[in-house]
Amino acid sequence: MTSEPEKYADRIYRSGSALVAGVVLLGLVGWLAGDALLRGDGRTPVTAASTLLFVAPLIVAFTLRPAVFASDERLRVRNPFRTVTAPWSAVDSIQAGYSTELVAEGTKYQMWAIPVSLRARSKATRRREAAESGRAPRSFLGFGGSAAPDVADADRPAPGDMAVAELRELAERHGADEAAKGEVTVRWSYETLAPLAVGGVALLVLWLTS
Repeated sequence: MTSEPEKYADRIYRSGSALVAGVVLLGLVGWLAGDALLRGDGRTPVTAASTLLFVAPLIVAFTLRPAVFASDERLRVRNPFRTVTAPWSAVDSIQAGYSTELVAEGTKYQMWAIPVSLRARSKATRRREAAESGRAPRSFLGFGGSAAPDVADADRPAPGDMAVAELRELAERHGADEAAKGEVTVRWSYETLAPLAVGGVALLVLWLTS
């Protein structure tokens, strides 16, 4: 009797800085709108509610929502306003230039959750060159550090490049699997777009009737 191969939980890729920024911005917008709702008079509470309904989904869409989920069968890219699900057999390539992109069935999809930091990439390159030469990497002012980085640390790429390398490995490993076959599907995030549209229409009506 043969046992089925063990399945692992999805790998999840998200931007920590974006999550922090989203929580801070939501707190700030909520505080300002709440104050206007409680203390404002005239059209101020209605304007504050409409603004909150418009701004909050935008903050969530661009900070809290983006994520990339990778399993043995598929890659799911959750961007601000839509979710792209691509079985590994449909993945043509995963690229990292000035941004990270999924190419599936000939179409490019940006992966918002895995930002490319040119500064981090440059730092990783300097660290690797310093380890190869045996010298300490130069600092911002041109002075060397206390010691050259060890080989293990020097070989560590920038976080965005590391995530792309892991996804490429999964694509190569599972691209021919029977469970990883299928077509690319794209789903719009109506739960984000609906309140955004309502808030936008409300603000437009308030502006036209002011």
